[in-house]
Amino acid sequence: MKIKAICEYNREGYLIFAENYPGAYVRGATENEALAKFGGEIRSYLRWNGTENPPLDAPEIEIVQRKLSKLQICDADSDVLFESEKQPLSEEAYQRLKLQVLKSARDFGRLFDSIPNPDISGRPHRTSFYGPVPRTPREMYEHTNSVTSYYTAAFGLTTENVPDIYINRMQALSELEDLPDFLSGRVYIAPDGEEWTIRKVLRRFLWHDRIHAKAMWRTAFALWADNIENPFYFI
Repeated sequence: MKIKAICEYNREGYLIFAENYPGAYVRGATENEALAKFGGEIRSYLRWNGTENPPLDAPEIEIVQRKLSKLQICDADSDVLFESEKQPLSEEAYQRLKLQVLKSARDFGRLFDSIPNPDISGRPHRTSFYGPVPRTPREMYEHTNSVTSYYTAAFGLTTENVPDIYINRMQALSELEDLPDFLSGRVYIAPDGEEWTIRKVLRRFLWHDRIHAKAMWRTAFALWADNIENPFYFI
């Protein structure tokens, strides 16, 4: 395994993405602490993508981009645009990423649907840069789905979210596909000044799903153990 890593960091911590495994990420108080987690993260990511026996050896990691951030990296607040995300997309590459993004939404829903009572949680109350952190699986599901309209607003679109995350994801992708030259690599500037491209929004869907699916699975597993679906192969 070789990882091309994008490092977003400040004194509060490190958030490191795997450029060539869209959506995969690690976090840590230090760079080394974060990088040490990549082996397990990529193995679960590969299993989610259909690799039955991913390699057990430690990955080779090359940091190809760094960004000193003013955001709350410790709470996964991120706005980095990869240099590679400014490149045009072929139709084939787009369709491949689209399938991943839809699979992620479907698997997120599958995990949620397996939870006997999504309104209870053993997690403590906590706040972050965006307000109260979701505690229950239902809150996690609703939060993860709600960012859809925020993402598409970066492209000048007004998306009305619907409750089903898979249908909402389909709707958002359809609206993005109607943009002129949507595969060109054009950089869009969101109302808050953040830079976006089609590649970035696809990666962000995958990454945001992964963050909250992991929290949802851990929350539910602590209460119901093996009765909970684990489509993302978290450990």
